[in-house]
Amino acid sequence: MKYLHTMVRVTDIDASLNFYCDLLGLVEQKRKESEQGRFTLVFLAAPGDEAAQVELTYNWDPENYGEGRNFGHLAYEVDDIYALCQKLMDAGVTINRPPRDGRMAFVRSPDNISIELLQQGDAMPAKEPWASMPSVGHW
Repeated sequence: MKYLHTMVRVTDIDASLNFYCDLLGLVEQKRKESEQGRFTLVFLAAPGDEAAQVELTYNWDPENYGEGRNFGHLAYEVDDIYALCQKLMDAGVTINRPPRDGRMAFVRSPDNISIELLQQGDAMPAKEPWASMPSVGHW
């Protein structure tokens, strides 16, 4: 058995690609458009880890997916959790669970998919503004 990918449905492919690629740093691996099925599939992976992919499924006919809380979350290991959280926050992304411990943070995609960010290796030393930043909403 081999892990292939995780699929999440998205409502705005451009907003989702901006979030996952431009802000989180994932790279598009492949794309499939189906005129007959009326959907677009975009497969993304972290640089250097192309075997673990996320599949964004965009259905051309609008649907309301709700929050999908039962999905859980996607998790990515990052080089510098503080720098990435700052980049996301500067782009208007809410940091739902700040990296107070220098190890873990949670944000949400434009479709409310919960994304866990984990510091690679040991936790970074606690520092402001993260150490005293409260959590917002849920993740």
